[in-house]
Amino acid sequence: MPPSGDAIRSCLHCEEGTMNDTSPCCPRRRALLAGLVGLAAMPGVVRSQASILKIGIIGTGRVGGALAERWAGAGHELLISSRHPERLQELAKRLGPRVRAGTPAEAAAFGEVLLISVPYGALPQIGRDYAAAMRGKVVLETGNPFPDRDGDMAEAARHKGSALASAEYLPGVRLVRAFTTIPHTVLHSQAHRPGERVAVPLASDDAAALRIAERLVRDAGFVPVVVGGLARAREFDVGSPVFGRALTASELQQALKLKR
Repeated sequence: MPPSGDAIRSCLHCEEGTMNDTSPCCPRRRALLAGLVGLAAMPGVVRSQASILKIGIIGTGRVGGALAERWAGAGHELLISSRHPERLQELAKRLGPRVRAGTPAEAAAFGEVLLISVPYGALPQIGRDYAAAMRGKVVLETGNPFPDRDGDMAEAARHKGSALASAEYLPGVRLVRAFTTIPHTVLHSQAHRPGERVAVPLASDDAAALRIAERLVRDAGFVPVVVGGLARAREFDVGSPVFGRALTASELQQALKLKR
């Protein structure tokens, strides 16, 4: 029997680190996540209403738009957003009845899970503007700091490690660094490719958030590779051996010297 919508929401919003084996949420969460991963791995499975996630996308550009297309195809409910939501109406219509366009504030409020895919320099303002709506939610963040575009804050983020800097700009969220290494063209052209799929490295300090991110990577047509906590995300930052390359899981693990 698939997990209920209430169970999914309970898992998404429970605070990592507050549960133990005697907590009623802990075994439920483990069973739920196992069920979700199983559903995602079954070819041709028809998703039940209970397995559908509500995803708010803040920044529907090349990366955000590509992932919106992938996740809409997987049956999730989406609110795609930008500073000019009227420009997204055609895309929302093309992606189907489960997708609508709105403002970033609406996306932050709508999503059980959020994708933030904006130029890195915009991250501090997003953290300030939508802090209350995002608090406690799983947030997948895709931006990379480029000093030529983002200024001095990008230099500081590269020195600190982009994930650790992002965590400071987005306080209170359950942050996952995801979809940061592969070009947007790969998101379009190599999703669900036959044979070994393209790998997406992930990093987070929140184990339950990582499980949700892993599922969404699979739903997008790729294979997740968990590198470790946020501090280890610098291993796949800009300038790393894996940045900008479409690698398989084994190639990524070898390049980053990860245990298989």
